[in-house]
Amino acid sequence: MIAMALCLSRPNLSLPRMAMKPPAVASESQKMRVAYELKKGQTRLFHQLPSGLNMEVIEQKGKVDSENPPLVFIHGSYHAAWCWAENWLPFFSTSGFDCYALSLLGQGESDAPPAASFAGSLQTHASDIADFIQKKVKMPPVLLGHSFGGLIIQYYLARIRNEKFTEAKNLFPDLAAAALICSVPPSGNSGLVWRYLFSKPIAAFKVTRSLAAKAFQTDLSLCKETFFTSTMEDHLVMRYQELMRESSRMPLFDLRKLNASLPVPCVPKSSIDLLVLGATNDFIVDSEGLDETGRFYGVSGVSVEGVGHDMMLDCAWDKGAEVILSWLTGLSR
Repeated sequence: MIAMALCLSRPNLSLPRMAMKPPAVASESQKMRVAYELKKGQTRLFHQLPSGLNMEVIEQKGKVDSENPPLVFIHGSYHAAWCWAENWLPFFSTSGFDCYALSLLGQGESDAPPAASFAGSLQTHASDIADFIQKKVKMPPVLLGHSFGGLIIQYYLARIRNEKFTEAKNLFPDLAAAALICSVPPSGNSGLVWRYLFSKPIAAFKVTRSLAAKAFQTDLSLCKETFFTSTMEDHLVMRYQELMRESSRMPLFDLRKLNASLPVPCVPKSSIDLLVLGATNDFIVDSEGLDETGRFYGVSGVSVEGVGHDMMLDCAWDKGAEVILSWLTGLSR
């Protein structure tokens, strides 16, 4: 998600190198106090990264001997693997796809280094995803990323498709395709910030209060407006609000590292099957943000009617899932 007040132009300051590595294992106090209960057919695994830290994976298998590519889901800020496990993992596994939802380091049940100074970057998160794919996924998968998870996937695409990163070929496994869902644009969220400030100042204030000040964690109506549509039932919003509050024990990004990484390098058009998917009721990523991402990759963005930013959790979650399923079916033709 977008922490607007923190992302206005900042100098690209370099951080001093740390001589000491963080401990390899997080303490139990760093885990979610509100555990997500898995659904039938789901398994919680832990993938050990080269750092020794463990990354949470919620797995749900599809049909036996399916030729469909596996699906690997990447969440955004204030979320974790559970956000996909609620609706979309059962949906896509029933449709014949092996599904893996990852919790990035410091999120969900994944380990986290003990200090906020070790918050991740596009490179570290993409490298962790690549390590999981290389070691645990048997064929090139489809990567699906939501919000800032979509920006991480864009960085991954650049590593495997941009000639500048030829040394990354062996470290970043190839993909079958990728889907960017309500994704932060390739330039980051600065364009969104300034548009909101000048064209929708009230909305800008609300988003800043909701995300940068984390007011969504305690304000039910603001949480609903930020992530969902108005028809979302309050008891569901309260449940997800609690899970979001517990999911992120440290920032998903060090903002100085993030700003230094943007914009993501462009990739050759048509070099990979790509779906750019947005939502008409998205309170965070507007239609211009969706169009920017589509133009950057030479594809037309698709906007789903009647769903909010959290397309995979909103009451009409099946609308986006059906669009993605239709796109995936087309890949195999």
